[in-house]
Amino acid sequence: MTRQIPTHPLTAAAFAPFGDVLDVTGAPDKIINQGLCGRHHDRATLDFGPQGRAGISLFNAEPRALPYRLDMVERHPEGSQAFIPMHQHPFLVIVAPDAGGVPGTPLAFVTDGAQAINLYRGTWHGVLTPLAAPGLFAVVDRIGTTANLQEHWFDAPYTVIDL
Repeated sequence: MTRQIPTHPLTAAAFAPFGDVLDVTGAPDKIINQGLCGRHHDRATLDFGPQGRAGISLFNAEPRALPYRLDMVERHPEGSQAFIPMHQHPFLVIVAPDAGGVPGTPLAFVTDGAQAINLYRGTWHGVLTPLAAPGLFAVVDRIGTTANLQEHWFDAPYTVIDL
């Protein structure tokens, strides 16, 4: 049995239970660099836990297409994870509420090409899913020695469809 999940545009309000939407909407907090740069300050709640530190990695993911088969989600119980595209192409963001230690029904969002995301610690989410090449992202997440990955495979897959 395949279950369908429609995509929705990524908005800060809809994504708030799962993390932060990082963008430059609204007026900048400060104008810097001799008046030539708007600083949109402190946009993400980064959390690396007591035994972790911040790290910046580069990911280069293969592009996917809709409809997209979702059979697994994961979470990182020890730290947050920010995905910052190094391009201006939309990408698919899948999250799910926690339902007693397992993921609930997933939600699917598509960025507008000028948005990044920060997933809160412990948020169930799909894998990095660019919708166009290049799939290059800067990722800010926890570096540490304790286990920080849990995967959940669904009994029946979902199909993420374009709304």
